[in-house]
Amino acid sequence: MSAHILHIKGLDVIVGFDAASREHVYRHGQDLVVQGDRLLQVGGAYEGHADEIVSGAGLMAMPGLINMHAHPSSEPGNRGLLEELGSRKLGQSSLYEYMPIFRVGIEFAPYTTQVAVSEMLKSGVTTYVDMSLPREGWIENVAATGIRAVLGPMYRSAVWQTRNGHSVEYTWNEEAGRKSFEAALDIARRAKSHDSGRLSAMLCPSQIDTCSEELLKDSRQAALEQGMRLQIHAAQSAVEFAEMTRRHGRTPIEWLSDIGLLDEHLVIGHGIFLNDHPSIFWPQADDFGLLARSGASVAHCPTVFARRGIAFNYYGRYRAAGIRIGIGTDTFPHNLLDEMRTAMYASRIVARDYTAAPTADVFDSVTLTAASMLGRDDIGRLQAGCRADFSLVDLRHPYMRPAREPLRSLLYSASDRAIRDVYVGGKQVVRQGEVLTIDVEKACGEVERGQLVTLANAPGNDYAGRTIEQLSPMVLRTVATGGDGR
Repeated sequence: MSAHILHIKGLDVIVGFDAASREHVYRHGQDLVVQGDRLLQVGGAYEGHADEIVSGAGLMAMPGLINMHAHPSSEPGNRGLLEELGSRKLGQSSLYEYMPIFRVGIEFAPYTTQVAVSEMLKSGVTTYVDMSLPREGWIENVAATGIRAVLGPMYRSAVWQTRNGHSVEYTWNEEAGRKSFEAALDIARRAKSHDSGRLSAMLCPSQIDTCSEELLKDSRQAALEQGMRLQIHAAQSAVEFAEMTRRHGRTPIEWLSDIGLLDEHLVIGHGIFLNDHPSIFWPQADDFGLLARSGASVAHCPTVFARRGIAFNYYGRYRAAGIRIGIGTDTFPHNLLDEMRTAMYASRIVARDYTAAPTADVFDSVTLTAASMLGRDDIGRLQAGCRADFSLVDLRHPYMRPAREPLRSLLYSASDRAIRDVYVGGKQVVRQGEVLTIDVEKACGEVERGQLVTLANAPGNDYAGRTIEQLSPMVLRTVATGGDGR
């Protein structure tokens, strides 16, 4: 039995891939044809057999986007809590004082993941890197959503905590770290062999300051043997920079190079605090040059840092140096289109240059560049023979009009409101803006329940025993009902 053929006829716009120039191009008034899970034809007029014909009038087809860094097992539970929190005496980060208090229990992870994936799908993401702690049922939970996923099980040798809000302590347990590493390897192997064909894996030692040198070296060796990439949080806070230079007299980037991790197989989560960042004074190093020469990549997540007054220095500078940059959501909401817009605005502000983050470059970061960071050339582009991962954008949506420049209209104005339909491997997962593979209402209800449990336990998990109202005050005060309303 031959594979189902879908013919999307007469699309107003196709964001296609030009093999000669190795770049995305616009094609107008042409066809897109899907056979099974692959693209059969991109552009031109299709004259062959089709099992299903869909009108492309008023629509733009664009490649599925790739989210290079996400934490779906926890982040949806932080909504309404962490948007305005940071530690004044810990580099304005929320990592050490607040995030451990508000993390929802692992029993709610299936639902937080569904909420996050639904947001990704609705914003045109068809592939994402899921950096989560290994758990029972994780593989099937993600597979059932219909998305293409790279599972990145996290593990570490130490945990951090603050007992006073101005210093960070590390408690080391090499044996526990080794067991978590073995669990991560097992998850990775099972994901790669999953019968959906949509799952793969990378290894994700959690943070550079919580992993021993031995664990990191073993991780790199295992990743090479398994044909996987490696991603680690590094250069993500001023606290981490100070800790690594205290331990080793070397910057985080220098230390990664010293132990043999800094190469084309490594993705650095965030990569903000290099020695020449305005918040750091360490003139003896050349992190930027070292990073550029190494071939390592960076997963840039602007929103979570912008909330705390922290910015990358800066997107266009990294790109111009040849450093591959992908973009991730990291926090809630998992809307990659909004992250792209924030990346463009933040870069231009930091550089004081409106050319510092061109739209074409940022779109490349979530398609072609991100695919190369994953070692793939069959996603992130609309080209015959590639995976049929794509979105249909409604060019008639009011926020898209005039649609003279459709990518600009999408990124600067419409965002996910204009994403109409989404396909992963030729199967439709979003129709008319609604996710077909997830009970979003149920998942949201469970995440709300999980957050209530977390909030009830918050004072006991806080070093200062603060109430939830003290930890994360409401924007407006609440007044008693009654009275005449004047």
